[in-house]
Amino acid sequence: MGASFETYQKRRLRSSYISVVISISMVLFMVGIFGLLVINTKKGSDIIKEKVTLSLFLKNSASQESIKKLQKDLEKSTYTKSVSYINKSDAAKELADATGEDFVEFLGYNPLQNAINLRLKAAFVTTERVDSLATILKQISSVDDVNYDKPLIKMLTNNLSKISFWILVLSVFFTLISILIINSSIRLSIYSKRFTIKTMQMAGATKDFIRRPFILQSIKLGLIGAFIANFGLSISIYYINKNLPILNLLDDKFLLFLLYLGIFALSVFMSWISTFFAAQRFLNLRTNDIY
Repeated sequence: MGASFETYQKRRLRSSYISVVISISMVLFMVGIFGLLVINTKKGSDIIKEKVTLSLFLKNSASQESIKKLQKDLEKSTYTKSVSYINKSDAAKELADATGEDFVEFLGYNPLQNAINLRLKAAFVTTERVDSLATILKQISSVDDVNYDKPLIKMLTNNLSKISFWILVLSVFFTLISILIINSSIRLSIYSKRFTIKTMQMAGATKDFIRRPFILQSIKLGLIGAFIANFGLSISIYYINKNLPILNLLDDKFLLFLLYLGIFALSVFMSWISTFFAAQRFLNLRTNDIY
């Protein structure tokens, strides 16, 4: 009878551990997915912003030497993503091919200007910064005018900021939900051992001595859950990257490393803090209250 009861208790304890690990791994996996979403929202936002082009139309009197110098100066600038020179003859041919009409032959001259297309780094693509930069570039002696799509930049800045904000809010919300679920799972696990806790306390064991094995056990289960979550996240990243290579999920390995590390750190912290307070609650209960 005693042996069968002990077997039943061990099976019940094992089942409790498995349920805790599954709960932790599932919620941490969801946290990882939202973390991945936050990382790639920033990356996607930067890619879109860096497509914005400033066209520097050059004066007809500008020499090739001054144009080359301007190109080199722009390439060295901190705000520059890329620089390309567009010859007005090439621009006329492209426009003629696009419209199907040779306007140069019709007009008798080429009305277009030589130009430099400047793409900025994402951090500099805001309405204020682009306006300020355009004002500075217009003062260059070889530059006749600077053209860019101001409404597009304003729309991009506002909409991308809103999208990033709400994704961050949702990520924080689901992280808090995940923390509550992990906390509940561990509390239930500790609840099943409340009689053991009270027996040890009645035998004279200190609170720290009683808490320590529970905390270590919970941290171990948390690490196992985090490992499973990270394994599932790795598989998801592999398949997403395989089917949607445009996202380049594996490009920023350092951020992915921080994401994996953050999942492990969250599992350890939550396992420790949840176990500490759950055990403390039962340690402070009177013997009659545990029933």
